[in-house]
Amino acid sequence: MTDKANRQEQLESMLLGFHLQAFKKHYLSYARKSELEKLDHVAYLYELSKTEQEDRYNRRTERLLREAKLPTGKRLENFDMSHVPGLSPSRISELATGNCLDQCENVLIFGNPGTGKSHLAASLAREWCLRGRTNYFTTAASLVQELLKAKRDLKLNAVLKKLDRFEALIIDDLSYIPQEREETDVLFVLLAERYERRSVVITSNLPFSKWDTIFKDPITAMAAIDRLVHHATILELNGESFRASAASRKKAASKKEEKQI
Repeated sequence: MTDKANRQEQLESMLLGFHLQAFKKHYLSYARKSELEKLDHVAYLYELSKTEQEDRYNRRTERLLREAKLPTGKRLENFDMSHVPGLSPSRISELATGNCLDQCENVLIFGNPGTGKSHLAASLAREWCLRGRTNYFTTAASLVQELLKAKRDLKLNAVLKKLDRFEALIIDDLSYIPQEREETDVLFVLLAERYERRSVVITSNLPFSKWDTIFKDPITAMAAIDRLVHHATILELNGESFRASAASRKKAASKKEEKQI
């Protein structure tokens, strides 16, 4: 092996050791490009460093999106805010920055079925992932069953610690959870654990006045609400159901076609 080949092999080994994957992948091609374009050493290193930065951002974002378990296709740019009266686009844009996570603030989204609560919650979580924030999306029913199983296996603290890794925990469809006291008790433990420490995003068809049907005990319901709203943004999606609206348009289009035939 020549000295040049040996140096190249050692260089690539060091780059991998420094976790500079993009450097290792592109340093030769960028060197040839620098020679052709007569770039100096600083410009060469700048181009390599910029590529490394972009590569790290992309890999980290992919990992965050994968860990978040978000439903597919839910993007903020696809959410029709004009369909929801009273919803402030500027407020949604502000939430999307993720600054609320720095303050451990919650986002509570209420509305009738089909008004886009889950879409909005998942879209915000996706925006946070793109900004390097950790999120986890789950339905209330699945979360409660996971917590309940952990409690029975004497592993509840371990599961709470695992969930504490995520800056935002998105709990979808709080209205639809089992109606047993044991289930709602573990949910309350989770909410109390995250209070003023981590953010929670909750979607629900039920207003606060009916949360005693979820937690069974009015005092527990009041305590849960108190913790959630203390540092929170409350969004009310009171527009027409997106699904119902789409069905109406489809039906109208079908009738129009029939008349034309």
